[in-house]
Amino acid sequence: MDIEGHVALARRIESSLQKCGEADYEMTIEAAMLAGTHWLNALLHKLDATPPQQDVFHSYLLTVNEFRRLAVAAEKPLAALAAIEDSRAPFVRGCHAGGEAAAERALALLSQIRAAALGAM
Repeated sequence: MDIEGHVALARRIESSLQKCGEADYEMTIEAAMLAGTHWLNALLHKLDATPPQQDVFHSYLLTVNEFRRLAVAAEKPLAALAAIEDSRAPFVRGCHAGGEAAAERALALLSQIRAAALGAM
């Protein structure tokens, strides 16, 4: 997907996020991950770290070498996406306490990824 497509989808997901309340922490975390993935892909394409036909779907699906290579280009945004993804197991798939705080953190991490992407454009 090209940069403009990623940005459009990220903005659309973020618009939907506005409908979530504090109790909707599972959807908030999931949406932050999806929007963050689009922002990260837009950034990686802009930096020529990945071509438009090669998108990152989940940080944990990357090989170790590919994760390291992309971290050279966008270390903090990639780490932020990984942190959002790490919160899915306990709070989206699990029933750990503190989901509301995890959602707030996911939104803060999403803001970091978005700011990096927009700063590169």
